[in-house]
Amino acid sequence: MTAEALPAELRRALVQLARTPRLLIACDYDGTMAPIVADPEQARPLQESVNALRSLATLSSTTVAVISGRALRDLATLSRLPSEVHLVGSHGSEFDVGFVHALDATARQLLAKIKNELDGIIDGAEGVHLEMKPASVAVHVRRAEAAVGERVFEALRSGPCTWDGVQVTEGKAVIELAVVQTDKGHALDVLRHQVGATAAIFVGDDVTDEKAFARLTGPDLGIKVGDGETQAAYKIADTTDVARVLAFLMEERRTWLYGEQAVPIERISMLANERSVALLTPDAKLTWLCHPEPDSGAIFADLLGGPTAGVFGIKPERNGLPLGQRYLPGTMTVETRWSKLLVTDYLDHYAPPHRTEIVRVISGNSRAVIDFAPRPEFGQVAVKLSAEADGLRVLGTSDPIVLRAPGVEWTITSDGQHESARAVVEVTPEQPIVLELRCGSDDLGPAEVSEADRRARAGSYWTDWLAGLNLPEVQRDLVARSALTLKGLQHDETGAFLAAATTSLPEEIGGVRNWDYRYCWIRDAALSAQALVRLGSTAEAEKYLSWVHGVLATLPGPERLHPLYTLHGTHLGPEAVIDTLPGYAGSRPVRVGNLANQQVQLDVFGPIVDLVAMVTEARGKLTDEDWRMVEAMAEAVSRRWHEPDHGIWEERAAPRHRVYSKVMCWVTLDRAIKLADAYGREAEASWAELRDTIRADVVENGWNEEVQSYATAYDGPDLDAATLHIGLSGLIDPQDERFQATVTATEAELRSGVTVYRYHRDDGLPGTEGGWHICAAWMIESYLLTGRRTEAEELFQQMVDCAGPTGLLPEEYDPIAERSLGNHPQAYSHIGLIRCAQLLSKQD
Repeated sequence: MTAEALPAELRRALVQLARTPRLLIACDYDGTMAPIVADPEQARPLQESVNALRSLATLSSTTVAVISGRALRDLATLSRLPSEVHLVGSHGSEFDVGFVHALDATARQLLAKIKNELDGIIDGAEGVHLEMKPASVAVHVRRAEAAVGERVFEALRSGPCTWDGVQVTEGKAVIELAVVQTDKGHALDVLRHQVGATAAIFVGDDVTDEKAFARLTGPDLGIKVGDGETQAAYKIADTTDVARVLAFLMEERRTWLYGEQAVPIERISMLANERSVALLTPDAKLTWLCHPEPDSGAIFADLLGGPTAGVFGIKPERNGLPLGQRYLPGTMTVETRWSKLLVTDYLDHYAPPHRTEIVRVISGNSRAVIDFAPRPEFGQVAVKLSAEADGLRVLGTSDPIVLRAPGVEWTITSDGQHESARAVVEVTPEQPIVLELRCGSDDLGPAEVSEADRRARAGSYWTDWLAGLNLPEVQRDLVARSALTLKGLQHDETGAFLAAATTSLPEEIGGVRNWDYRYCWIRDAALSAQALVRLGSTAEAEKYLSWVHGVLATLPGPERLHPLYTLHGTHLGPEAVIDTLPGYAGSRPVRVGNLANQQVQLDVFGPIVDLVAMVTEARGKLTDEDWRMVEAMAEAVSRRWHEPDHGIWEERAAPRHRVYSKVMCWVTLDRAIKLADAYGREAEASWAELRDTIRADVVENGWNEEVQSYATAYDGPDLDAATLHIGLSGLIDPQDERFQATVTATEAELRSGVTVYRYHRDDGLPGTEGGWHICAAWMIESYLLTGRRTEAEELFQQMVDCAGPTGLLPEEYDPIAERSLGNHPQAYSHIGLIRCAQLLSKQD
């Protein structure tokens, strides 16, 4: 019993319906759940429909009901449906939670009068029988001869059906006379209101079901079983098709709510070429790719929506598990290996501007299956595929997309909206298969440079750069991978750094803390650049500072800096939700954009001025342009340091006087004064006094006697890992007893085994999150500053153990569930790893 037997348009409508927040599923019984039979007492439901309804009823935010003309007692006895399925009998006048309408004396008298009249009408009418219900009587003629049945119905229509107070419902071979309102549409509305459904589906076959179809609006869906005129939008043939509909809806709903089997985040590898990023699963599925920019709409969003959201997979025909995945040493080229098959992936580093080109090479001695299902704009754009001798064209997109695959024969299928292609290829050692995905090009011709040369020069770009770094001895290879990751997250054309390659990877599985990190945060980018400067590469920092200069040129002053911008330095659009994607492991919503760009974050100036100081020391020269920026940022601090703000963690709550933000304001002035002294510049006379004022303010007001620690903010005892910067920055001496007490208190409150949480306060959002790798890095550095090297080494090893097989780290780690969380790979995490490895490489 496969869903492919259903019309494609109906399947597409069911997919959309399955993605509503609160779904109501209702259907008729006879002729829908159960086939029509001569003896109504033998009408048993199809087991496949029962199984599907039971499974649907156990899903969260999903309500299931059967609304029948049968009496509730008989419906329950005959259907034997589980208690999770709500039963509504007598065309909506009997609910399983209790009889809705209490009959008054007048109604009881009218019901008795109807019964007496009907006894006389059917006297001698063979095959006609009465079904008594609490508030109605149904006259069934299915087993009577046609002439007898018609004679009885004529008597009813001219007699009791005309009486005041009688509600008449005609169905197939039945007329029901009720003394209360009996209306399946009304019953559907009652259920909808009770459960707060955002959309409903009703499936029925009888004329009585038309009242329910008439109540369906907006995203609702009506399905008529059998022939005949109907108000339902769709028709299916029989009860077998009903079972197909319910089973298909159950699978789609379950996937939507909980996601498919999600690949552990840390096991996903990143491809990069400083213009684009893409993610690969351990079995060589291209699971994430945005075009034309990393913050554009996704072409492949399998990561957040499963294969229907777009995927490009390669695997052996005989579906064995891969033996492993690795980066070619010192490159961003990924190899995925099976026993007789090797898939090599890389982004062409020298592709023309505004094009994204991924090369996928299949080598070995095996038959391989290729699945190509592009879904531009997160699946919002319907696409068709056109097969040609040299590959596939993706039709229906604003930007051209082709897949060069000479000689590959494709089978193209459609789900009613999108087309997908599949091919089975024979791979031999003498003849590898080369696939070239070209986004932004309609050229299916051969490349000017051979694949071997393109792979070699792409690899050389990274290895040559890496060779110029001064890598620490501790975890040298992992630091190299972290450095490559940070460089891969930089957008070479603009100089901006991505905070992470993805959006909406959850901070809690099933939770709502899912954010879009595909933008340039002023702070995060400065810290990424600092990490590379410390390793001996200043080119990335120079490019980033040029980007910052460009952003500042559009503002009246640096105090108007937003916390984040697009890669091209423009303001973000409004934060939006893509409600058609179920999210990673069912974690919704999937967001694009980020409301944090509207916040006040006064810490952003410190990392920028600190970066200028590092770059200036490395190059031995302070440029006029950089000094003007330092002056402007010091002036911005002078104007605004005393204000509350939203802080480094971008809490969507009221601003507070946060210790970390004040510390970074102090850093801004401290580094500005030191730059002026070292490079013969004239510092404002007020800077030194203000630096001392801010320091005194933080030291006095940031300390909380109740917890014996520097706290998050001046107004409460809650702790925050970012407050450790009071010592890490040099604002107070790390040997100060108050800093050592802060380290101890933060450890006790926020460290949990292998990780360190940001904070434990109520931040106005539901749910929880994991511990942050960057916070663990700050704790490691604090341990070292306070003479606790053994604890530092132990925590660092635990941090290293959280990295995936190819050396990548996402944002967070859940020590309870022992799984990684958050966007991936996360710049913060790799910044922290590099810093700690460098510090631990130094001798005591």
